[in-house]
Amino acid sequence: MLKLGLIAKRELYMYFSTPIAYVFLIIFLLLNGLSTFYFGNFFARGQADLQSFFSFHPWIYMIFIPAISMRLWAEERKSGTIELLFTLPITTLEIVLGKFLAAWLFSLIALLLTFPIWLVVNYLGSPDNGVILASYIGSWLMAGAFLAIGAAVSASTKNQVIAFVLTNLLCLVANLCGFPMIMDSMRAWLPQLVIDTITGFSFLTNFEVISKGILDMRVLFFFLSLIVLALFANVVIIEQRKAD
Repeated sequence: MLKLGLIAKRELYMYFSTPIAYVFLIIFLLLNGLSTFYFGNFFARGQADLQSFFSFHPWIYMIFIPAISMRLWAEERKSGTIELLFTLPITTLEIVLGKFLAAWLFSLIALLLTFPIWLVVNYLGSPDNGVILASYIGSWLMAGAFLAIGAAVSASTKNQVIAFVLTNLLCLVANLCGFPMIMDSMRAWLPQLVIDTITGFSFLTNFEVISKGILDMRVLFFFLSLIVLALFANVVIIEQRKAD
């Protein structure tokens, strides 16, 4: 655990050692503010809740998360510091988990910085804070799933731009497989069982359940198992790179 903490601390320090992290945070907060109060028609709806705030998270993460995850391994491989990293008395699993936890903590910091929006909603009305809290938990889990996928992609290339684009495409697929318009167009030529299966793997569909204030164990298992599988793939890819 000590080694894991040191790696996570090193990675988190690297995020904030450059202005890029602060630019990411500012952009993330601006996007959330605009999506909540402008694109989400918060005042026109006349409801004191954060439904519009959370409904945009799967799409915001589609841009924000690949920008975070693209440097996790691609930068190490490009600069050659990955070889130095492997000379340390730590396992590949510890390195993978440390890097992932640092990125996940960074996304948590970004999410917590949106807390003033929650305060504004409580000032304007009486929202169901239990639903909002559950939605925050679900949003962070979804961010972790996106990050784990992005970390595995970053481990497979030296180019950060390629890592960003590939992760972005995977995130897009994860969202679109539950998008109502896409699913409706597929119903004409695919059995309902197949449609339901595809929808079951959708980030949109699973997050929508939590955003209603329902901490469904199936949804929690979906995001957590996806994180575990993606991190396992990350370890396999890194071990393969070490052997090459």
